[in-house]
Amino acid sequence: MSQSTPPSEQSASPSGTPFADGTAPAPAPVIGADVPAPAPARGNVGLGLVAALVAALVAGGVYGGIAGAIEREIGWAAIGVGFLIGFAAGKLGGRSAVLPVAGAVLALGAVYLGQLLSIAIILGKELKVSASEMFFDNFELMTDAWSASKDFMTFVFFALAAFAAFAGAKKATE
Repeated sequence: MSQSTPPSEQSASPSGTPFADGTAPAPAPVIGADVPAPAPARGNVGLGLVAALVAALVAGGVYGGIAGAIEREIGWAAIGVGFLIGFAAGKLGGRSAVLPVAGAVLALGAVYLGQLLSIAIILGKELKVSASEMFFDNFELMTDAWSASKDFMTFVFFALAAFAAFAGAKKATE
């Protein structure tokens, strides 16, 4: 280690002992001490889309499970599904203009998936088979049952979820 001044010119007390006057050298910097923790990943559109897709699958499944268990749909649950999807997309994906729109589209798919799952649960109870068997082995029957049972409120739930997803993505980036 080299010194910037020769040892004879260092500050010394009248007794000749360096730093005897109470002054101390500055502490050596700790390497990496001033480096902040890495920020969470944001601004990655791909990551936002993946997060929104995962949120859509999970939220759609939960939505369908609740709707099937109580044998009816709930508007605030559709809003929650949409908001969760949009918020996940915006939080991890950043301010991309693609994410609110993609979140809204995924929210439509999640609510549709949830509605199909709820039909599978209800029909499974009636026919004494598992909901997964109804859903996977009789998917065409599920879509036919959905088509026969859709009404005005079905589309209101779609609209609520899509709006909430769009708003959730915007809210996450504030």
